Amino acid sequence: MTDPYFALLPLGFFLVALLYSSVGHAGATGYLALMALTGVAPEVMRPTALVLNLAVASITVVRFARAGLLPWRLLAPFLLGSIPAAFLAGSLSIPDAIYRPLLAVVLIAAAIRLAVRAERDLTSERVAGAPNRPASALVGGGIGLLAGATGTGGGVFLTPLVIARRWTTARAAAGLSAGFILANSLAGLAAKPASLALLPDTLPIALLCAATGALIGSEFGARRVGLVPLRRLLALVMLIAALRLVAG
Repeated sequence: MTDPYFALLPLGFFLVALLYSSVGHAGATGYLALMALTGVAPEVMRPTALVLNLAVASITVVRFARAGLLPWRLLAPFLLGSIPAAFLAGSLSIPDAIYRPLLAVVLIAAAIRLAVRAERDLTSERVAGAPNRPASALVGGGIGLLAGATGTGGGVFLTPLVIARRWTTARAAAGLSAGFILANSLAGLAAKPASLALLPDTLPIALLCAATGALIGSEFGARRVGLVPLRRLLALVMLIAALRLVAG
């Protein structure tokens, strides 16, 4: 299908992918915010954000893995809980009256994290040790439910938790989140394959722009280059989008 506003979005997707991939994220909350601002229908927003997530997260995973910043042993227990939870939540048909305020809350949380904790994303090197596997699976399951319900990968919630609990270094947490997002996005799409029919005709252009942004941003992240001012600007965009969702 073709959305009249979608042709205006690829540049925004490029910037979102660049900024998010620098900290191991794929950008779903950013894509959703931009689409909400331009009036894209929720049933189009969710699969579009997940497909873009898959492309960006795949690139980011490869970049961080090559830099030795993807802690597979720490990631696996989180995925044990998150993948089935994301699939379950993604298979549900959530009414627009619930989806919009739920997404608004997610966007506000993501905006606060981008604006307030931006400097710590790639600087914290203190490690207290990994959590036990049952706790990791439980955390992954909770985040997976939220990710599947909103059409995101869940990294925006996992990363600050991992850094706050000092389960690994900040840069390794970025690699961890990239793998987490990739798996949950795939689970969310697999839960509703019929939604792929709603993807816009201009999606290939959007994918190209997002992938280009991810190639640049993930290189910044692997080299510890900060993009704090731009990420705070994106936080403002997210807050505006959240208000638009609530206002209808």
